[in-house]
Amino acid sequence: MSGIRDSLGRVGFDLLSSALSECRQARATGKLRVSGRPGGVFHLHDGCVVAVESPGAPGPEARLLRSGRVSGEQWAELLREAGGTRWPQAGLIAHGYAGAAQLRVVCMMAMQDAAFAVVAGDVEACDPLDAAFEPYAPVDRGEMPGRLLQEAARKLAAVASLPRPVRPDRERPVQGAVADELRDQLPLQQRELFLHADGRRTARDIAFVTGLGVYTATVGMARLLGEGLLVLPEAPASASPVTVRIPPTESLRKRSPSTVPGPDPELLSALAAALTAGADDTDSAAEAADPSCAGESAGAAVTEGDRTARTDASEGSGDGSPADVPDGEGPDHPDAVGPSPALRSAALVLPGPDAPSLPRREPGASGITETLAPERAAVNWKGFFRLRHRIWTPDSGT
Repeated sequence: MSGIRDSLGRVGFDLLSSALSECRQARATGKLRVSGRPGGVFHLHDGCVVAVESPGAPGPEARLLRSGRVSGEQWAELLREAGGTRWPQAGLIAHGYAGAAQLRVVCMMAMQDAAFAVVAGDVEACDPLDAAFEPYAPVDRGEMPGRLLQEAARKLAAVASLPRPVRPDRERPVQGAVADELRDQLPLQQRELFLHADGRRTARDIAFVTGLGVYTATVGMARLLGEGLLVLPEAPASASPVTVRIPPTESLRKRSPSTVPGPDPELLSALAAALTAGADDTDSAAEAADPSCAGESAGAAVTEGDRTARTDASEGSGDGSPADVPDGEGPDHPDAVGPSPALRSAALVLPGPDAPSLPRREPGASGITETLAPERAAVNWKGFFRLRHRIWTPDSGT
């Protein structure tokens, strides 16, 4: 277990020892914060350590509550009577929950256990001394920093010398195959450790649950491991490798422009011929249905000046001429709703020979041609776009 012996790192341990020695020589008063895992705070008064707090070890209140000396309701009542004091020592003595000597022993054991937890972990840095002095459950007579660290190092060496040493915050053992008779013969302390070893708790976790010291829980767990009552779970097997299949590079090769298929020339020529024939048929049908449409088609190519003159001359005619169409309402206007005839022609697709014919809409099915004048009932789609905002009826008078 060289890892545990290495926890007395020459860098971290010497750094902490040097910082506490300087505070002792200066007879300083304040708190020294130690960064690391788990780290902690050393409270000093006149160069002596009077309290040590660390998240890696239970404090005096946890020892009293977990051991059953004081219940949770009693502790809450003591805090209310003390007016917010963190450590209600006077209330504990007044109610007879603990004596003055017993409280001194509890505070001393908590301070030494917290120092052991800091030394057994990783010491990374020591912040400059803070002059604020707010110790929690301080001892009456402080401990020399050198003696406190020497005691913590001795405990750590004792753990490392065991057959199956463990770290306070690393190993998580589980219960071994132990007969009930042998388990009942265990001492009370070892039995409690055995029952709380479920593969999820370390020695530090069991110390917080039971109220024991971290050093006591660590030594007890190491002895149970040495006797075979506790076992360390095996490391989980690594996941099976995932096979990644890479497609051949030929399938990802960029195709050259020569290999990209182009449009069929015969299909394009047939499409152009069909579009030309359809446009001619549409114009011829429009002129036969409404002679005025021929004039509209012929006047579509006039200049801007001719269009203005024709608009002034035919204003108010109401016969569906371009003069009656508002700006932006014609099909050729860029803001007109729907695609232009050119775009609709480009999007045509020739149906196959077996494609069924689409049904034709019956006249008047949309309800629009019924409101038109009798003489305008047969207007084509061009007249519809020009008259959708100027629908004339016999009884409207306009």
